[in-house]
Amino acid sequence: MFSDNKKNKNDNHASIQNIIAKGTTVVGDFTSEGDLRVDGVIEGNVKTPGKVVVGKSGVVTGTLECSNAYFEGTFSGQLKLSETLSLKATAVIQGEVITQKLAIDPGATFDVTCEMKTTVKDIKGDSKIKKNT
Repeated sequence: MFSDNKKNKNDNHASIQNIIAKGTTVVGDFTSEGDLRVDGVIEGNVKTPGKVVVGKSGVVTGTLECSNAYFEGTFSGQLKLSETLSLKATAVIQGEVITQKLAIDPGATFDVTCEMKTTVKDIKGDSKIKKNT
């Protein structure tokens, strides 16, 4: 009749979503355990193990560290992703980018130095080696 409410810590973090709404400005460091959507402005360092979505009106200036990022808005600074960076046609990205995968729609502005990192499986086993390409 009653369900067990105990969840794995990772399950709790996966359901967390933070929203910086249009008209909101955050100045300073921003750390989250969950996903983040930015339709306002963030000036500072942002760090999350989750996904970051920057809407058309969103602006992020500073350092952004996350797993995946989806941009329709503007970014200036250093972008460090462990997985995929996706840019829509309205995106404007300037600065330095470190990512594993990159998807850019025609029309996006991508004025950066970019370092692509891949994960390669070792032939002898399942261990992974980070390799620059």
